[in-house]
Amino acid sequence: MQLPLIDTFGRTHNNLRISVTDRCNIRCFYCMPAENVQFMPRNDLLTFEEIERFVRIVVPWGVDKLRLTGGEPLVRRDLPVLVEKLAAIEGIRDIGVTTNGILLAEQAQDLYDAGLRRLNVSLDALNADKFREVTRRDGYEKVIEGIHAAQAAGFRPVKVNAVSIRGITESEIVGFGHFARETGCEVRFIEYMPLDADAAWEREKVLFAAEIIEKLSQELRPLVPLANQDPRAPATDYEFDDGVGRIGFIASVSRPFCMSCNRFRLTADGKLRNCLFSLEETDIRALLRGGGSDAEIIQAVRDSILEKKEGHEINTARFVQPARPMYSIGG
Repeated sequence: MQLPLIDTFGRTHNNLRISVTDRCNIRCFYCMPAENVQFMPRNDLLTFEEIERFVRIVVPWGVDKLRLTGGEPLVRRDLPVLVEKLAAIEGIRDIGVTTNGILLAEQAQDLYDAGLRRLNVSLDALNADKFREVTRRDGYEKVIEGIHAAQAAGFRPVKVNAVSIRGITESEIVGFGHFARETGCEVRFIEYMPLDADAAWEREKVLFAAEIIEKLSQELRPLVPLANQDPRAPATDYEFDDGVGRIGFIASVSRPFCMSCNRFRLTADGKLRNCLFSLEETDIRALLRGGGSDAEIIQAVRDSILEKKEGHEINTARFVQPARPMYSIGG
């Protein structure tokens, strides 16, 4: 292995998140506009071969963990083909996909057969009406069907990501606790972040992890933190005190984990971002399509990571929301 990808704060970056499309089949208000979304031209998207080449370039520098995102990655045609290409790269030890689950029932087995083993399903509510309020589309039953299909295909555990938003999802908390205990899925509550297309985020709308822990502990059973957790992981994991049901918390607002961050991102149109909230990008697609050498590309990666800031600054007056909303960056 070459020298690892280390920034000026000593953080080593081994975790690459790759968006394969900005298109999506639902319209969650914290991510996308409800209508008239301007998607990238298809020829602007990186091809599977370009994605594979980029991954092969960064692997010798310590990258061993990948996550495919969107938009909704399952709307990208032949996604299992890309999974198979990436799983075959020596040095990659972990590939995950984050999906909204709408198309999962029909693709779960193919994804598993291609080598995928880690699956996160975004689901913010456990009833159809609340699901429609958040996503502005129908499809709740399809998501539940997709989760069952993923479990049948062999995914263990299926992680379910629920964005926690004050005034909207408080009523879902206890239900998700039961869901974790009854289905074997790991539920992960994600604090509402300022990455919405309408720039309507307000701190007062963030439903904090501590509040959810208290509510679940009071109304179900006490939650206790798991031992030996990976300090670089974005989630802090708990389980109920009887050992049945795991709950995780990604508390980006109330408990920022920036100083242990090991992630960087490649957008669907080939822009490298050293932070989800970065205001600058590096054009990798131009290098890939303009005859850039492997050495030039890895130098661009190293330069980007060296410019990574200390943290996202959501909790300061200095915070500036990125121009790209979540669906365009990659979840």
